[in-house]
Amino acid sequence: MSKIAPWLSVEDVALAVAFYESAFGAETVESHADKAGTLQVARVMIEGAEVWISRDAANAPSAADGKEPMHLILTVDDPDAVFARAIAAGAREVTAVRDDYGWRIGRLVDPAGQGWEIGKPLS
Repeated sequence: MSKIAPWLSVEDVALAVAFYESAFGAETVESHADKAGTLQVARVMIEGAEVWISRDAANAPSAADGKEPMHLILTVDDPDAVFARAIAAGAREVTAVRDDYGWRIGRLVDPAGQGWEIGKPLS
């Protein structure tokens, strides 16, 4: 079986993982720290979807700079609830959840600077 999993570059892996656990119910299935104990790489599962996260400050977006080199679409049964959890966990709303283009969808940026669309098809 082939699959593609995103690999996100962030400044702080622990911050990103903590947000994904709180906002999206992610489960960490693998992680690696350096000798000082700083988390360098993690693999998390979000409702069966695999996401890799690594510390790469030189290439990481910043929540402060507003740049989103890419964003992810997380398809869930209840986008309003997941979106609200993400905001409560520290995400910044870009577009409120609404019905648009045949989807119930909203857009946000997580504390690590990654862009997300949270939604589900209306049909």
